[in-house]
Amino acid sequence: MITGATGFIGAHVAREATRRGAEVTLVSHRRHPQPSATHPVQNLRANLAEPESLPGLCDGVDVLLHCASQIGGTPESNHAVNARGTAALVAEAQRAGVSRVVYLSTAAVYGRGTFRCARPETLDRRPRSPTSRTRAEAEDAVLAAGGIVLRPHLVLGRGDAWVVPGLTGLLRTLSCTPWGWETRHSVIAVSELAALVVAAGLAARTSLTASVYHAARPEPVTASALLEAVADRMAPPPARQAMDFGRARERLAGDGGAAHAWDMLATDHWFDSAPLWADVHREPGQEPPLACMRDAYPAHAAA
Repeated sequence: MITGATGFIGAHVAREATRRGAEVTLVSHRRHPQPSATHPVQNLRANLAEPESLPGLCDGVDVLLHCASQIGGTPESNHAVNARGTAALVAEAQRAGVSRVVYLSTAAVYGRGTFRCARPETLDRRPRSPTSRTRAEAEDAVLAAGGIVLRPHLVLGRGDAWVVPGLTGLLRTLSCTPWGWETRHSVIAVSELAALVVAAGLAARTSLTASVYHAARPEPVTASALLEAVADRMAPPPARQAMDFGRARERLAGDGGAAHAWDMLATDHWFDSAPLWADVHREPGQEPPLACMRDAYPAHAAA
């Protein structure tokens, strides 16, 4: 069973699961998912914010891949979906005898900071936003039930409404593409992340050595490389220009969205994900981490 099956990542997880021939149930509260696969699926509607819609949902389910989250919105809606809804879903999964729950969380539960090849066991969670705080609460419910938590950082690909749009806004405000920004950042293509989520759900229990994993390409990318990849999709691409972080911050004053993107890029956000790849016996693709930008974001789409 896959929740959030019409969302950015959940839709890719649904396609990956059906591609692998799994017997799949897709859950959404808005519309029926339509994965691009010929393998038959069952479509169900349920709403995490309405716990009364959950009883019986997990009957006959062996693995639950929980990809549904409320991102943004009011603190109340975040709590209703992420914290209270996940707790109710996990309780239903336990009642139904589900053997494994995998929750797709976020590295944002760590809050602000500098992270260099960091592993989950060395980090404390310090979430700052209602979304991150309630997703940390969702993690707690999953972990208390013996489930698995995956924490990606920057997820790139078709359907992304956060990373590339945010960086595009930063470049527009700067009116240039700064170079020489060597801070390192963990990224992953949404298709690769989907494969890791499904693999974590299907892996033998003896293969999994942890309950919390980072989910990213093993090699980080620099801030400049990421910005140049975004700029290449804009029309016209902003000219490359030498600009240090301090000068960029001054130029971004008054633009809250662009300043938020700058704040993320100004320091390392590199999360060690090698244990996950090893435990699910997968290798990253041969192409560089940002190669997915070519197909996922058509030229000029970010303009």
